[in-house]
Amino acid sequence: MRVVIQRVNGASVTIAGDVVGRIGSGLVVLVGVQAGDTPADVDWLAAKVASLRIFPDEAGKMNRSVVEAGGGLLVISQFTLIASTAKGNRPSFIEAARPEEAVPLYERFLAVIEPLVGRRPERGVFAADMQVALVNDGPVTILIDSRRRE
Repeated sequence: MRVVIQRVNGASVTIAGDVVGRIGSGLVVLVGVQAGDTPADVDWLAAKVASLRIFPDEAGKMNRSVVEAGGGLLVISQFTLIASTAKGNRPSFIEAARPEEAVPLYERFLAVIEPLVGRRPERGVFAADMQVALVNDGPVTILIDSRRRE
């Protein structure tokens, strides 16, 4: 699994003109599921995201987690994170998990992270055409890959 985390001042996800998820200060987490990912990948990533210290403390140093900062979470599935651009200029998504494998892992991510952050994450809709709006704070954007454990 791969996630792209963006620290934001605010974010929303819209589908067919309707806002389906919105947060103030917090994290937008884009989740890509790769074929062969396991529940252990999900559990490790959820714990990492919940405890990642990327919010400023009183001295302005990135030293607080989203929990400590009281921030929200907007979690959106995004298979394009698994793209390969090794051959030519058209990305290949062959490594992305099929929906029957990806949906349960995406849903598990949501279920596992909720008690870790102490609130229900806002979310998009799997495989929907979504428009994501955000104001990146910092900017802070971090990529984490469960297979590389970094």
